[in-house]
Amino acid sequence: MSSAPPRSTDERLGVHPFPHRHLLGIAGLAPHEILFLLDEAEQWIALNRSTEKRDDRLHGLTQINAFFENSTRTLLSFEIAGKRLGMDVVNMAVAQSSVKKGETLIDTAITLNAMRPDVIVIRHDASGAVRLIADKVDCPVLNAGDGRHEHPTQALLDALTIRRRKGRIAGLTVAICGDVLHSRVARSNILALGTLGADVRVVGPPTLLPPHVERMGVTRFTDFDAGLEGADVVMMLRLQSERMDGAFVPSPREYHALYGLTTERLARAAPDALVMHPGPMNRGVEIASAVADDLNRSAIPEQVEMGVALRMACLDVLTRRQRGVEGWA
Repeated sequence: MSSAPPRSTDERLGVHPFPHRHLLGIAGLAPHEILFLLDEAEQWIALNRSTEKRDDRLHGLTQINAFFENSTRTLLSFEIAGKRLGMDVVNMAVAQSSVKKGETLIDTAITLNAMRPDVIVIRHDASGAVRLIADKVDCPVLNAGDGRHEHPTQALLDALTIRRRKGRIAGLTVAICGDVLHSRVARSNILALGTLGADVRVVGPPTLLPPHVERMGVTRFTDFDAGLEGADVVMMLRLQSERMDGAFVPSPREYHALYGLTTERLARAAPDALVMHPGPMNRGVEIASAVADDLNRSAIPEQVEMGVALRMACLDVLTRRQRGVEGWA
């Protein structure tokens, strides 16, 4: 397992390493800004593996997790991240909120802002909703997934996982496979990994690949076996049934027969290919249990672990200015 790489040239020269107020997406981030967040996460990996898993540098700050869309792992990951940094963490129960009574998203943003939070984490089923809220509040906002748009912290934790397991990202061939059309994870990963120098492929049935996806700098494959050939990283995506408004695949069984990752299919990738999945997994649909549970090849549990550390880094970095940290004012 590799250690963290040296700081970027820009950072050594004193240039502000992450000048953004919010983290709304990967689009627009420079390579050194992405690498800075990955580097910052390294310290939290060590802390999270220790007996004493708490650092109170954000003590007294309030974090609101406003999840307008169901989530388990992302919400839990952000909650643990905030609490391990000493924050007061509040999870907004949208099912019981005024949103269900007809309150507009802007009114919700104004209400949240009036409570003087120090950071808001937002997940929403509409693309662009997170930016709309960010424009109405006075504190940093982190995008925990908005519609089909982006899921930046997932892409960052995936990049961190790859870098630690492979020692690098630049020059690797990464195959992102499955329901790319409906996946914000795929979009953010294409942007992050491409920015960091990976050769990114998207692999899936024609109905689940975005039109003109090649414009994002990726290579398109509809033949699963061809798309896996020689890949260093195989990232599987689940079928986003809740975002589909038609019949995109004949059936889960047929989808698995054509595009499910099995041990036999994985043999087409590089001998040491890393298997990833953002979760939750549909075992027996996009991935076979034998592959998901292969401790030598699967990095799925490690992705979850890296998620807490990466989100701790983001919460720390985005609140430095308001905390008056030297060099961030």
